[in-house]
Amino acid sequence: MALTGKTAVITGSNSGIGLGIARSFAAAGLNVVLNSYTDRKEDHALAEELAKAHGVDVRYIKADLAKGDEARNLIEEAGACDILVNNAGIQHVAGIDEFPTAKWDAIIAINLSSAFHTTAAALPMMRKAGWGRVINIASAHGLRASPYKSAYVAAKHGIVGMTKVVALETAQEPITANAICPGYVLTPLVEEQIPDTMKKYDMDRETAIKEVLLDRQPSKEFATTDQLGGTALFLCSDHAAQITGTTISVDGGWTAM
Repeated sequence: MALTGKTAVITGSNSGIGLGIARSFAAAGLNVVLNSYTDRKEDHALAEELAKAHGVDVRYIKADLAKGDEARNLIEEAGACDILVNNAGIQHVAGIDEFPTAKWDAIIAINLSSAFHTTAAALPMMRKAGWGRVINIASAHGLRASPYKSAYVAAKHGIVGMTKVVALETAQEPITANAICPGYVLTPLVEEQIPDTMKKYDMDRETAIKEVLLDRQPSKEFATTDQLGGTALFLCSDHAAQITGTTISVDGGWTAM
């Protein structure tokens, strides 16, 4: 089935992984709805840039995904949602006994609960259209744990579990639900961490990347946003019609250990 003309809603997509997926989708002829919690000129300019580059319809819709009603309204305002990519997420690192309650609540709301709300709003649209794809961006932390990341690990494990439930509920329909589990991805946010890591450990760039940032990633190479975009695009293809309720790891071998 051709993807041209279908609409993809991608949460948290004005940078990083979400933007990488948006670029891959737009290049494939999909109409795209970008989203984040800001409402800047740059956000709308980014949508215009993608639309012009690929000749598709691209819009930016502001929604604070920490709020369930705004997550649902994002889908309603989009007007169509053939493909839903739940990507929005935040992080905080602290021991459980010191983890701020407000941070826990925010991470669970944005990383997990928002995906419940957007999926609940999108499934009726997919059923009406007779086709759909739900792609949840989980993490290697949806399959493995790390200390000091209790909320993030809990949310990502939850996303993997919810993905399986959605897949079972839609198993006899032309709708699939899968989770992509990235390891460390070279995003602008990660790029900003490299100089500080070099300084902290008194290492050159390559050593800091391989021995500190990619300590748990056996390939010793970052995944790229383009690779994640290609993986998401594959899950939308006819070749992936019988792939549902599972995880695809893009982690350089992390979860093989």
